[in-house]
Amino acid sequence: MKKRSVIALAALAAISFQVSAATPFSITSQDISGERHLAQPQVFEGFGCHGGNQSPQLAWKSPPAGTQSFAVTVYDPDAPTGSGWWHWTVANIPAKTATLPAGAGNPNGEKLPAGAVQGRNDFGYSGFGGACPPAGDKPHRYQITVWALDVDKLPVDKNASGALVGFMLNSHVLAKAQLTATYSR
Repeated sequence: MKKRSVIALAALAAISFQVSAATPFSITSQDISGERHLAQPQVFEGFGCHGGNQSPQLAWKSPPAGTQSFAVTVYDPDAPTGSGWWHWTVANIPAKTATLPAGAGNPNGEKLPAGAVQGRNDFGYSGFGGACPPAGDKPHRYQITVWALDVDKLPVDKNASGALVGFMLNSHVLAKAQLTATYSR
């Protein structure tokens, strides 16, 4: 009896070690500096800001088992709106995808994988809208999140608001990987 208990404890310890040793779901970007600041290409062109209005390159690895699709959001919780600011939502990214190139958030979506859908950002159009905090405001945080989802498609289109996409994402999320960058002017 004692031998069985020792074997069972050893097996449980081995399983626990494998779970804790698993690589976590994570996101990186070649376009965001080590100091985690957004660069001029990721700044909006308009509202007094002058930038490239280009979404950053993104890569992710180690999504959880059962992932059927991905979504990406870029959100500024520091925007002086009372509800933050959605800079980008893109859903229905196929599960085999692990990277998006710089500029994938272009409104025409030509750099996105087939089937991916960009929702409407808070600038009012479908696609990526760069950083543009008020002049003199504290640095704003830009939460770039890759969502691993338990469905292959969400029922959203190019007119879906950030809030609607966010609701759908939270209903189907298996895991999230997040990179936070800052920007001020």
